[in-house]
Amino acid sequence: MRVLIFGKSGQVSRELARLTWHAETDVVQLGRNVCDFSRPSTIAAAIESVAPDYVINAAAYTAVDRAESEPELAMTINGEAPTEVARICDRTGAALVHISTDYVFDGRKAGPYSENDEVRPMSVYGRTKEAGEAGVRSRMERYLIVRTSWVFAGHGANFVKTMLRLGAERPELRIVADQHGAPTSARDIAVALQNLVLARAEGRGVWGTFHFTSGEPTTWFGFAKAVIEGAAFASPPKMTPITTAEYPTPAARPANSVLDCSRIQQEFGIFQPSWRDALSDVLTEVKMGAPAAGG
Repeated sequence: MRVLIFGKSGQVSRELARLTWHAETDVVQLGRNVCDFSRPSTIAAAIESVAPDYVINAAAYTAVDRAESEPELAMTINGEAPTEVARICDRTGAALVHISTDYVFDGRKAGPYSENDEVRPMSVYGRTKEAGEAGVRSRMERYLIVRTSWVFAGHGANFVKTMLRLGAERPELRIVADQHGAPTSARDIAVALQNLVLARAEGRGVWGTFHFTSGEPTTWFGFAKAVIEGAAFASPPKMTPITTAEYPTPAARPANSVLDCSRIQQEFGIFQPSWRDALSDVLTEVKMGAPAAGG
């Protein structure tokens, strides 16, 4: 089996590079120097040259706030490129695993979002990711769209790394406490994606859209508090909860990003890991020095 992974520098793509696959699985990972999603015309040649059985798309435009001022670029990378990936996969017979996001929802639902809930993105980022989902569904049948949320790792730009930096620089951290979601480690996402590929290769599970996040939803404030406590600063900053209105951002965030992950458990036996355990591992990794990018 041959697996093509798009993306090398992102959080999930770097964790995919660290995974150990079966000896009979040939894994090829391509970065933007080979296939640039801002130029979708480069995609066909990349897929055709590798001739994969499965494609994992871990490439995306993830700068949520900057997307508000770069909507065309964000749409090209998040909407048009995955659509082209799906078109070429369908033509060549490859199956596709595509990563999406909680930002396709508006966050107004009282409980966890299921895969069948209506999408209603509030930001450019969310709209472009939803366009990518729609493009994949319209071009092929053998796909797995995996929505996740609040991704963190010991490398790259993410909330944990930001809190560690600010916790060392400031006497007080004012953190939003009225947005709810599930922090999910890039490592856990990578393992879930690998398990999905292996399951479908063995004929287990079904194609379609799935949710995967860590368990135990929290708020950004709750997550930040866990980061600061885990870091064990000699002089920890004061933690102050604030509202979304007190911390305006260019892109609107869903107030509720909690995703119902029961379907992926039922179909594939993939359960929600603990973000607290993952956070402990990430903090240890950061202390020791984040790993180099794979590939």
